[in-house]
Amino acid sequence: MSGPVCLIESDENGKFHVIKEAKDILDGINEPVVVVSVVGLYRTGKSYLMNRLAGQQLGFALGNTIESKTKGIWMWCIPHPSITGQTLVLLDTEGLGDIDKGDSKNDSWIFCLAVLLSSTLVYNSRGTIDNDAVQKLHYITELAERIKIKSPSSPSEEDDVAGEEDYNFVCFFPSFVWCVRDFTLELEIAGKQVTEDEYLDFALTLKKGRSKTISDYNLPRECIRSYFPSQKCFVFLSPASVENMKFLESLEEQDLEPAFLEATGRFCEYIFAESAVKTLKGGHQITGKMFGDLAQIYVDTISSGQVPCLEDAVVALANLENQAAVEEALQVYKSGMEEVKKKFPVNVTDVTQEHQSVSSLATSEFIKRSFKDDNQEYLKKLEVSSGYKLTKYG
Repeated sequence: MSGPVCLIESDENGKFHVIKEAKDILDGINEPVVVVSVVGLYRTGKSYLMNRLAGQQLGFALGNTIESKTKGIWMWCIPHPSITGQTLVLLDTEGLGDIDKGDSKNDSWIFCLAVLLSSTLVYNSRGTIDNDAVQKLHYITELAERIKIKSPSSPSEEDDVAGEEDYNFVCFFPSFVWCVRDFTLELEIAGKQVTEDEYLDFALTLKKGRSKTISDYNLPRECIRSYFPSQKCFVFLSPASVENMKFLESLEEQDLEPAFLEATGRFCEYIFAESAVKTLKGGHQITGKMFGDLAQIYVDTISSGQVPCLEDAVVALANLENQAAVEEALQVYKSGMEEVKKKFPVNVTDVTQEHQSVSSLATSEFIKRSFKDDNQEYLKKLEVSSGYKLTKYG
């Protein structure tokens, strides 16, 4: 891709839609994808980080006014800079808290989609990680209401399922990276120099007590600690003078602060080295095509007014992939049997052996793409269809 395209947009009625152009691009990517999303308040420099990950100065719109430039979720797919055979998918999300938009529900769903689709979630903020900054990340505390691990099979199980959600999110959720922009403090705690990760850990320290005030203070911190499998922090000094910030898109590296460039370089190196391939529970890797289908499944669910269910989404994705695997395997089978047909007339023993060989090849092709066909429903479909082809060719 030469530049970003819109992946998910919101219409005038607040409903989300997957854009066909973006879906077509993803349909053509059969490699595993590493998906990095950036979220945060509008006008905090989110897009700049995504452009740097893409190795470009321009790409995702930065803007130089108080108006939020990114609407919906924009996507940029590039070959992974460090790993052959993988594609890096960068998602730049609409800025949260846009006063012009004024739609907190839209913000919550944008945040939710970023979590659902990512293998690494980057949260971008400015200043310091104080209580105000943590409280602005209230979208995390709403995830348990907007995402379900599984649907209860009966009403009596609802309480049990709800009680297990918080503990199970960590099996599905992305790694979490907090980027603090325009950081002006010393990395010191009680007079001792600390690392960025120690700074984040300190900021997420829970208070003891059971009052409502303490519970409200602890809740977002507990969610960050328990929902995400890992937490990482980077702090960035201001990239340039106040006068030059409005021209950030056009500034050359020599015009940027060395400390800012150093932090940006460390951030990119970490993302390239540590961000994992997007996987489903059980370790099945997601290709670009599967990622596009997954985005469609989640968007359709949200637009229908329902709450996305992770396990239901996996089942729906498996059905799509397994049906496609059957069709591809049947094509292999059909091509193989066409070659056998050219050898006719042959005796029954030879045609049986040829059929077994072609069937084995078709089954191997099916297994390469299929997943979670636990009851062998789709394998049986393949066998039934192959049996029909044998009758036809016989």
